[in-house]
Amino acid sequence: MDSSSIELPGSEIAAVEVDGDSVKVIFERAYLVKTMTGSVERTKWHQKGALIFEGAELISSLPDFPAICAGGDVGENVYTYRDMIPLPLASHGRAHCKLKVERSDKTIELQAASVKMVMEDTPKYIEHIRPD
Repeated sequence: MDSSSIELPGSEIAAVEVDGDSVKVIFERAYLVKTMTGSVERTKWHQKGALIFEGAELISSLPDFPAICAGGDVGENVYTYRDMIPLPLASHGRAHCKLKVERSDKTIELQAASVKMVMEDTPKYIEHIRPD
């Protein structure tokens, strides 16, 4: 695989854990899209993972969990990723997050000093994504 990213809309958020200035957004089922150079086809997978922020400060009150992500922004330094998270992701410097969840007006919104995405277990294949 040459590139992988998490597709935020539809990904399942199990919880948000706050421990001091560490905030962990736990994905029970994050949807990954993998692409190989030179191929027009992509593949879709799911995998557990956690988006971990250090030196973090919550800006909003949290929605109820579990929840389905409806999209949003994850940023590190000068980059803002809308509705996706590139893999791998590990960055020190200004980080931020504003994720919407389905059926709620509340968001997961925070600012932090670093961010990283840690995947767990083995990805599980779902389907091939073919161009129309």
